[in-house]
Amino acid sequence: MVHKFTNGKIILGNTIAEGFSLYTDGERIRAITRAEHPYDILHDVGGAYISPGFIDIHVHGGGGKIFTTKDPEDFFFISELHAKHGTTTMLPTASAATTQEYIDMFEAFRRVKTMPNPHGAYMPAIHMEAPYFAPSQVGAQGPLIRNFDPTEYNMLIERYGDLICRWSAAPELDGAKDFARACRDAGIRLSIGHSDAEYDCVMEMFDEGFQCVTHLYSCTSTVHRKNAFRYAGIVEAAYMIDGMDVELIADGKHLPASLLQFAVKHKGIDRICIVTDATRGGCLPDGAEKMFDNPGFIIEDGVAKLPDRSAFAGSVCTTNRLVRNMRDMAGVSLTDAVRMATANPARVAGISDRGVLREGAYADVVVFDEDIDVSLTMVNGCVVFEE
Repeated sequence: MVHKFTNGKIILGNTIAEGFSLYTDGERIRAITRAEHPYDILHDVGGAYISPGFIDIHVHGGGGKIFTTKDPEDFFFISELHAKHGTTTMLPTASAATTQEYIDMFEAFRRVKTMPNPHGAYMPAIHMEAPYFAPSQVGAQGPLIRNFDPTEYNMLIERYGDLICRWSAAPELDGAKDFARACRDAGIRLSIGHSDAEYDCVMEMFDEGFQCVTHLYSCTSTVHRKNAFRYAGIVEAAYMIDGMDVELIADGKHLPASLLQFAVKHKGIDRICIVTDATRGGCLPDGAEKMFDNPGFIIEDGVAKLPDRSAFAGSVCTTNRLVRNMRDMAGVSLTDAVRMATANPARVAGISDRGVLREGAYADVVVFDEDIDVSLTMVNGCVVFEE
């Protein structure tokens, strides 16, 4: 089935091309051209933008459900919800849980991988954001964080390593190098998360594979004092290491415009991935937590908070909102904002042939207007959402 997208502004890397049509054939993009080709289905987008599909490498859930679940249907529900807002690829992200809960989640996800998902985003693998975190940077992760447990992580890697893309952990904890070695041997990418690591530790552990920072500024150490002396932290190391990638939760709540702008200026467009970090409150309005028996969070001011309002508990954001905020709050161009939601996270996660519009790439396409409101989402050449 050949789809033709026409009468739109096509985002091709750093440029926006007009007067071209985009053709998809099966799962792949066949051509981006001014020439006419045969087609089966026409999408005249009426001057809207035609963009690579958004890639969210850090998303916990939405609509009241989370990925740390034993129910495969929850994976499909969440992926469908976010696809309506332009996410075409996502890494279901696990938070702190018991070993048995992780086993249940992976068993459910293995079943998901064998089942069709005609209405949702592509889910290649899991992001483990847990459980080896610093108690001082727990955030909303709860009481189940713990030190590195070789018995646990080696078992999970042996059984489910093919289902794990990324693992966020605190590199200052005892046993971090052994953990990093086990992940590297299994092809699992490492990220610094919920950590109080100091500058020297980050510099050392970067060489061990910790080459990304999970939600920079959120549960990450910065300049602090010990015995009157100042020490730099993760934030400073992230800026000093040219090859370090960073996530930014660009929901407009976790970080003010000033910090988004600072990160863009000093980290650079190519090393920033914008992520939703959406929890089960994702896509829900203020007060929606009241529909749950035991929410463990409140939705207020457009963000999820712990019940005592002492910290945020993830976002309720969608990827199109991230792009809009980077353009409007951080002041970057639309093409750069899209890059931070497409090509950059694809590279960080090792996802090939996605996050870009070019001949031969997977046909993951999003159509949106000037407000980045999505009207069509295509995943693997199939329209999964259309207004």
